[in-house]
This record gives sequence, C-alpha cells and structure tokens, in this order.
Amino acid sequence: MDIADDVLFAAKEIAQREKKSIGQVMSDLARKAFAMGSYQPDLVQTVPHVSERLAQYGIQPLPSRGVVVSNELIERLRDAEGV
Repeated sequence: MDIADDVLFAAKEIAQREKKSIGQVMSDLARKAFAMGSYQPDLVQTVPHVSERLAQYGIQPLPSRGVVVSNELIERLRDAEGV
C-alpha cells in the first residue's frame, strides 16, 4: 500500500490524539469517504500540502533529505550525545 506522506502524517496525528491505531483511523476515514458516494479525485487537489499548512503557522519546513525524522531517531541521537 502506497500512502502519501502528508496523509500518513495526518493519520498518525489523529491516531495519537484519539488513542487508536493508524489502521483504525485510516479505515474510519476511508469509510467516511466511501459514504460520501463515488470517488472524487478533484477533492484530493483541494487539500493543501503539509508544508503549506505549516506555513500558515509560520513554520517553514527544511527541504527533504529522504529521511524521516521520528521521535525514535531523536531519542537515539540524544542517547548517543549523552543529552
């Protein structure tokens, strides 16, 4: 399954907030979309990219380096530095 990074990011945020698994959140969102009727690819075009949404809050993301910075990675780096 190929899930866009911004969609996965949003699903993780919802899952954490609602204390659900990402799979449960994705299933719930898919069910809601299917309940709307037929697939509407035009709706996908209206969703702003993650960097555009962050820019609304004054956050300018750095260019991608092809690596996802997770909390686990940050903890490993902190441990390696002794922080």
